Amino acid sequence: MTTHSVHTKKKILRTQCPDATGLISKITNICYKHQLNILQNNEFVDHRSGHFFMRTELEGIFNDEMLLADLNYALPEGSFYELKSIEKQKIVILVTKEAHCLGDLLMKQAYGDMDVEITAVIGNHELLKPLVERFDIPFHLVSHEGLSREEHDKLMSEKIKEFSPDYVVLAKYMRILTPQFVSQFDKKIINIHHSFLPAFIGAKPYHQAYERGVKIIGATAHFVNNDLDEGPIIMQDVIHVDHTYTAEAMMKAGRDVEKNVLSRSLEKVLAQRVFVQGNHTIIL
Repeated sequence: MTTHSVHTKKKILRTQCPDATGLISKITNICYKHQLNILQNNEFVDHRSGHFFMRTELEGIFNDEMLLADLNYALPEGSFYELKSIEKQKIVILVTKEAHCLGDLLMKQAYGDMDVEITAVIGNHELLKPLVERFDIPFHLVSHEGLSREEHDKLMSEKIKEFSPDYVVLAKYMRILTPQFVSQFDKKIINIHHSFLPAFIGAKPYHQAYERGVKIIGATAHFVNNDLDEGPIIMQDVIHVDHTYTAEAMMKAGRDVEKNVLSRSLEKVLAQRVFVQGNHTIIL
């Protein structure tokens, strides 16, 4: 085995900065200077905000400090850039009682359909513990009984931090999170909402949809912020329904949409394809 093959790695360079002339040339020339091979490159300019976004897959022998120093010198003031290794990332999944989104993620990890490590599942009920343990993944109960939201969220955050996850996934976790909790995992909490947001936020969205007589129902995956169900949207999808659907039938049909939207969104996030700009996302 040659020295080159030992030290060659693949990494992703993410750049987010004020738009300016020649940014693509500057970044790719710096990569060339460092003898890095560009495997894939995607970029986008948001003319509304005047921001530039670029995701670059690189292969070579990296000197991270020198590469980032060169970027810092070449890019405009107010730029954000990071270099991420292409490796399996860790998630902790939070659940309550519904199994469909959790089961889908467990199956996809078990059979290699998603490059992720589920380090733990944490629930405020024990109902899903047997399912999780079939996949040899630890399940932890953090009951909310007799606790305030703040007290419960404190216990939840302490348990999550034991596993040092890259992301926290709410797989039908039916608790409203406190600002203190959300601030500890900024842009790291991904939620699946059983509605085509911004319609029918909050509780019982399928019943709201039924009462409104809608002809489509959907699901929305989004990052969590301190505004209920109003964080930056990652992905959405819908299916058609008609007058024959009860609220319960809508709920049953919606479960497939929910699990598909959540897993597809998580794949994009894990691949470092999702940029957050204000309350919007750019997916490259």
